[in-house]
Amino acid sequence: MRLYFVRHGKTQWNLEGRFQGSKGDSPLLKQSILELKELGRYLSDTHFDKVYSSDLKRARETAAIIMEENQYPTEIFLEKAIREWNLGRLEGQKIATIAAIYPKQMQAFRYNLAKFDNTFFEAESVYHATQRVADFVANLDYDHDQNVLLIGHGACFTAAVNYLLGFESGQLRNHGGLDNGSVTTLESIDGKHFELLSWNDTSYLEADRKLSH
Repeated sequence: MRLYFVRHGKTQWNLEGRFQGSKGDSPLLKQSILELKELGRYLSDTHFDKVYSSDLKRARETAAIIMEENQYPTEIFLEKAIREWNLGRLEGQKIATIAAIYPKQMQAFRYNLAKFDNTFFEAESVYHATQRVADFVANLDYDHDQNVLLIGHGACFTAAVNYLLGFESGQLRNHGGLDNGSVTTLESIDGKHFELLSWNDTSYLEADRKLSH
């Protein structure tokens, strides 16, 4: 099975540099919607056996835009299991402000999640956020489905994909974060062992920019 992990398009809070977890949601930017259409065309000839989206609005809308461009439209199933982290008291806060007040915690959040104290912010634990995604992925139909599309969120997918690849909690940010509208692709035959095929792919945007110049 080939698994395509897509981070939702850029939102207003992303633009403003605010934390946006499972308790926060802001609208997709107009430019982001255009870029997601490009992503849809980039994936248009891939027949997805299943399409799963986080039930949060920004992910649902991303999934719908991608499927509108696909040659083989597939029903979108909404799943709470692939929601973004519940970031507790961080929701809606300016990232720069929090980094200035709690530099060690933000350093840990960005680079070493093993040192991030979720209880300090009344947020979901790293373990719980990654495990719920990993459990969902483990229970996909590896005997019958060839291509599965999952639309979700940056922080949760970054950690969960690295977890699936066998990294420890302190290494879950080693590849860096996932950009809005990016595609990260894994392959697995059993839902237990995964191979990374592509990380944070936004090449479809570069191709489009070259054509426009």
